[in-house]
Amino acid sequence: MKQKSIPLRKCTGCQEMKDKRTLVRVVRSENGEFSVDFTGKKPGRGAYICPNLECLEKAKKSKGLERSFKTPVPAEVYEKLREELLNAGGEQ
Repeated sequence: MKQKSIPLRKCTGCQEMKDKRTLVRVVRSENGEFSVDFTGKKPGRGAYICPNLECLEKAKKSKGLERSFKTPVPAEVYEKLREELLNAGGEQ
């Protein structure tokens, strides 16, 4: 019996390949708005990050989200991500 493949995505913070369902998707819509997608189904360009603050800080320092979206990411987006990760029960 053929085994179902598990989709893997790279975290923009720690650069590790992980199961897509364990990561949080950050989406940039067509009109340039950034949002957090916990379902993984919002339309737009997506980048993945581990659901902890350590990876968020690494992504900010290494400009991982900027590389993924090929555009500058405002500081407000990182603050919004931080708040949403804390509200969702992310690690500190």
